[in-house]
Amino acid sequence: MSRIVLFNKPYGVICQFSPDGKHPTLKDYIPIPGIYPAGRLDTDSEGLLILTDDGALQHRLAHPSRKLPKTYWVQVEGIPDSAALQALQGGVNLGDFVTLPAQARSISEPVGLWTRNPPIRERRNIPTSWIELVLKEGKNRQVRRMTAKVGYPTLRLIRSQIGLSTLAALMPGEYRAATAAEVATLI
Repeated sequence: MSRIVLFNKPYGVICQFSPDGKHPTLKDYIPIPGIYPAGRLDTDSEGLLILTDDGALQHRLAHPSRKLPKTYWVQVEGIPDSAALQALQGGVNLGDFVTLPAQARSISEPVGLWTRNPPIRERRNIPTSWIELVLKEGKNRQVRRMTAKVGYPTLRLIRSQIGLSTLAALMPGEYRAATAAEVATLI
């Protein structure tokens, strides 16, 4: 039976177990030998990361052809208008590729959201707001590039869900075993 672990990756943590000398790594939070991340989150992104000891499953979950929906809470600079949300929904031309259509909607700040350390930059005359973005692909820095392209730079990025697996009550740095239902949807 494969071990599958869900982890709430804090800001500033690198998605690897080997030390890099500058940032904390997964090894600083997860004392389980033999598991590896199935996919990545940038060092400056937070949220749900799936780890497993099953190499084939790890490859399937991380492979772009799998198209498992991933939900992100994105704090952006400004208040996106309907044209920006429609652009995100229709696919955004990022120059080197056009994103697949996504689900995008304005949301309130997520309930129970933890404070980020360090806090995001605040500008006195520019408000911030939140978008929920659901993607079926995950290229390097894609969410940040998408929101910037439609005129609303990302200030904070949190992956809240992969398939049916969610952060639930996991606080940054916490992990838990996947439930039987989560395992069934991932396998």
